[in-house]
Amino acid sequence: MWSVRTTARPFSPSRRRWVQGAAASTAALGLGLPLIVRAADPIKVGVLQPLSGGLENLGQQGVQGTQLAIEEANDAGGVLGRRLDLVIADDKTDPKTAVERTRELIQRDEVVAIFGPVTSANRDAIQPTIDRFKTPLFYATDYEGGVCDRYIICYSGLPEQWVSPFVPFLRQNYGETFYLFGSDYVWPRKMNEAVRTAAEAAGGRIVGEEYTPFGVKDFTSTVRKIEQSGATVLVLDVVGADAITFVKQFVAAGGKTKTKLAWLGYSENYIPGLTRDESEGIVTVANFISTLQKPEARAFVTKVRKRFGDRAIVSNTVDAHYMLARFFVEGVRRAGAVDKEKIVDAVTGFSLQSGNGMVRLRKEDRHADLNVVIAETRSQKQTLLKDLGLVKASNQCKT
Repeated sequence: MWSVRTTARPFSPSRRRWVQGAAASTAALGLGLPLIVRAADPIKVGVLQPLSGGLENLGQQGVQGTQLAIEEANDAGGVLGRRLDLVIADDKTDPKTAVERTRELIQRDEVVAIFGPVTSANRDAIQPTIDRFKTPLFYATDYEGGVCDRYIICYSGLPEQWVSPFVPFLRQNYGETFYLFGSDYVWPRKMNEAVRTAAEAAGGRIVGEEYTPFGVKDFTSTVRKIEQSGATVLVLDVVGADAITFVKQFVAAGGKTKTKLAWLGYSENYIPGLTRDESEGIVTVANFISTLQKPEARAFVTKVRKRFGDRAIVSNTVDAHYMLARFFVEGVRRAGAVDKEKIVDAVTGFSLQSGNGMVRLRKEDRHADLNVVIAETRSQKQTLLKDLGLVKASNQCKT
């Protein structure tokens, strides 16, 4: 774990270069900040992301989104007369490591809040620690739903917001038979439960379901099973580098000629890892895509690329973490004190402008009402197929 202050500029595909760049810029912290902000003790904010272990691309984008919002707050004079400092930890995509890093962030670094992680497995693993130390966790990854915890605030696409509208669209446009293939942990399994329910309600049929452990390199048997099933739609919720490996093998075997690839959790983040032919036609559901033709989307893309470079990937992950960090900053202002309990009370019940419309964090369950789109990759860019507008999920404390 290392401390990264908000002037760091960590956009690099290399984690080593990312860390070096962040550390090198620490000395430049605060040079543009008002004297009162530089003089006061900083407010420490933890970031717990997978910067190794197979999900580092998602982790780096989570850091960037959080960092951008925190830098904007500091550029505007800080919060309550104090600068915000990020302390960034690598959970290595491992639940045990996530727990260790969470304890360090809270007990050693004395952070007032933590942003992350990515996987539901890591989130569930650290939840007892979050509750024990009453430290708010700001979770900005789509997940399976059902978390009701005073100290967990979610800016997350839930099955009701993603699966419920997406599956009928797939059934109507691509056929009635579905094969479900996911990574072997809680999020894909729970998402596929929702897919099964939605598919059957829409008159579809599940003709196969399979899960894979992390790190598999040869998916030949799975590709063969999908072909033999006769599925017209493959719902993919394999994550990280494993997903790239699978898609390459699936396309090479001619899978896309018979089966539509519908990828849950897919974003611009994955496109650089695929050839044009491999990514062509992948359909997904998200809260944000970088090609969305709305003023707020164009403004956000411009802002991210000005900060992290013209080649910066602007994905749903970046937007979600940026937005949740903005809610945190506004929550601290509304709380009027750097007090964890007051921040938890103040961070919900209001709306902010996202890269895709206004978004509200609900007070009743600390989840977000989100705008949702269905998109297809064409010529290695996300293309809007359907704008679903604002989609609300049910109260997660009553599920």
